[in-house]
Amino acid sequence: MKLSTKGRYAVTAMADLAISARGAEDAQGSPSLTTLAEISERQNISLAYLEQLFARLRRAGLVESVRGPGGGYRLAKAPEQTRISEIMSAVDETLRATKCEGGVGEGCGGGPAACLTHDLWEQLSAQVYLFLHKVSLADVIDKRLAPCNAFPNFSALLEDEAISAQA
Repeated sequence: MKLSTKGRYAVTAMADLAISARGAEDAQGSPSLTTLAEISERQNISLAYLEQLFARLRRAGLVESVRGPGGGYRLAKAPEQTRISEIMSAVDETLRATKCEGGVGEGCGGGPAACLTHDLWEQLSAQVYLFLHKVSLADVIDKRLAPCNAFPNFSALLEDEAISAQA
């Protein structure tokens, strides 16, 4: 499992869309529209890449689009109802750490049996999914994600481990 720019940029763009819609409504009372060009400029993400991502997000029912002058995008549902796991799935970001295809009778290496470490990677995949499914877009934009109690400064821990490994 590797988190690619697809997932990172999709979540970032959706968070930007949610923030820009807060308190801004059109004449009908719907959240105002945001163009991909605006998101591109604010988040420094390629406009062409955003177009690809938003096509997928629209097909998944996470955003609505309006064409023409004054058109743009808005969230299809409230940020509190939009799960990060949904965004990741919509852009085909894999949350699986296993290499197996998951077919009946197929193991991790294409043979009939699971690999030696299959259960480890399957559990990791499940934990990542559960975490991302628990977190809503509102949690992200309202900064409700506290540091992990077990590792409040996780980045520093990883840097220390990398330095130790080099020594």
